[in-house]
Amino acid sequence: MINISLANSEHQALAQSHLDTLNSSDLEALEAAAPQLTISALVDGRGMACPMPLLKTKVALRSVQPSESVYILATDPNSKTDLAAFCQQAGLQLVLSTATNESSPDGLEKLDTIFHLIITKTNGN
Repeated sequence: MINISLANSEHQALAQSHLDTLNSSDLEALEAAAPQLTISALVDGRGMACPMPLLKTKVALRSVQPSESVYILATDPNSKTDLAAFCQQAGLQLVLSTATNESSPDGLEKLDTIFHLIITKTNGN
């Protein structure tokens, strides 16, 4: 079960709308990896070049409690690699790392690839 607990209602809606774009196999893998997932922070790194999504994620992790998660949206492919390496180095749990394609409202053109990452803070961080 994914619980989105964000103070900002716009962030809450943004997180929910992007989670809704994930395919069923990603959602199943997410549920298997973390049956009780609480997203307490959102990093909207869309349009930001590396290392900004990583830096914003480090700041967001300061505000979440152990076992809570940060949901990161990014468009820079290097962010996915940098965040995975950061999780390994810092002992954080990378619960989800996937990508979806965002299209124009009429669906005629592909706008961008959105990388979705969910990082759970562990007790030692």
